[in-house]
Amino acid sequence: MAKKIVIDAGHGGEDPGTSANGIVEKDLTLKISEYLHKRFDELGIPNEMTRTSDVTLGPSDRPTKAQSFYGNGSDVILLSNHINAGGGDGAEVIYSLRNSDKLSSMIANEFVKSGQNVRKYYQRRLPSDPSKDYYYILRDTPNNESVIIEYGFVDSTGDDVSLLKNNWEELAEAVVRAVASYVGVPYSGGSSGTNSYVVKSGDTLWSIAKKFGVSVDDLKEKNNLTSNALSINQVLLIPTTEEEPVTTGEYYTVVAGDNLYAIARRFGLTVDELKSLNHLTSNNLSIGQKLLVKASGETSNGNVYVVKSGDTLYKIANQYGLTVNELKDLNGLTSDSLSIGQTLVVGNSSSSGSNDTMYTVVPGDSLYAIANRYGVTVDELKAYNNLTSNMLSIGQVLKIPSHGNEVIYTVVAGDNLYAIAQKYNTSVNAIMNANNLTNSMLSIGQKLIIP
Repeated sequence: MAKKIVIDAGHGGEDPGTSANGIVEKDLTLKISEYLHKRFDELGIPNEMTRTSDVTLGPSDRPTKAQSFYGNGSDVILLSNHINAGGGDGAEVIYSLRNSDKLSSMIANEFVKSGQNVRKYYQRRLPSDPSKDYYYILRDTPNNESVIIEYGFVDSTGDDVSLLKNNWEELAEAVVRAVASYVGVPYSGGSSGTNSYVVKSGDTLWSIAKKFGVSVDDLKEKNNLTSNALSINQVLLIPTTEEEPVTTGEYYTVVAGDNLYAIARRFGLTVDELKSLNHLTSNNLSIGQKLLVKASGETSNGNVYVVKSGDTLYKIANQYGLTVNELKDLNGLTSDSLSIGQTLVVGNSSSSGSNDTMYTVVPGDSLYAIANRYGVTVDELKAYNNLTSNMLSIGQVLKIPSHGNEVIYTVVAGDNLYAIAQKYNTSVNAIMNANNLTNSMLSIGQKLIIP
């Protein structure tokens, strides 16, 4: 039974909803709803909107309008879009008493991948009659699979305000990914032009590669896969024959959980600067996408050099007082070949024991930020690395002191358990067990013991 979508832009007209920090709920929910409508159209998923302009829909009008398009069957998904208030931080998803949490949990997981922390996904009962839903839009749309999505808080003291202002399209795209996977429609990245595929039961790398006319090796390389194992609902990036950008310089490769805001902050840029560098017209990103984060021909501060036209290993080594063999050893090179835009380490890093956690300094880093991220003090970090000042250089490698045999990690925007486990060469289950976690949801600032 094919699913149909009804998109509800919360509030409107005489009812503005909540507002703070330049965000008006009724305006942003309409923008999000229009975005979802466009993307579902692109994916071929039937959908309608309860309102397409700034009109008033009351508690009796809205449910009636929602069910006027496709009826009150269980084949209809109602997505009611809202923005929260009350000083919290993070997204929430509320699902009706008649439905399971599957869709809500998928939306929550996609929010986490997009850099938004999730407070919870849950049901709420009417106090006067606990057999009924608390919210009328869930209660009065019988049989439909109705979900309320709170994208963040307008009055958050965390990063919600910035995300809602600058990254709302990415949050909306997270909902698109979740719904596409839930209804079994192949997902593609829309305006970013990147093709993706959602793995279904019975799929193999060989069958997917054949379907899209690419090789298994290209498919694995594009998705940074080290084995042929796949999981249902996994999103794979499909290689294309498009040429790489001709612009040269220092690049960053997008990984799961990234968003423009987090990447721009990491490299000391604004979102607009990052979009301008890469000629982006939307905030959508895809795993494996390469982003220019530094113009070509520039020498990075400290221990990193970006290869430009005419460079050779001998020339670069001589410039930094190294031998060619030392330069090759520093960068694990097995040949003398270089490529324009390649990043080379050109300074010696401190050696360390095999049990040390190592961190490479990137633009925008400070000792305070790094210490806070790993749950240590600045003094501990300086003492462990024999530092006499707070100055850092890009590419500098720092040893992270451990507490016993454990590392304490502080969750930042965009993190998820899988990415953290990969970073520390451990497993999701090991982290969950070490921290007594019962689910995979994380919150920004949460401290994790890394076993």
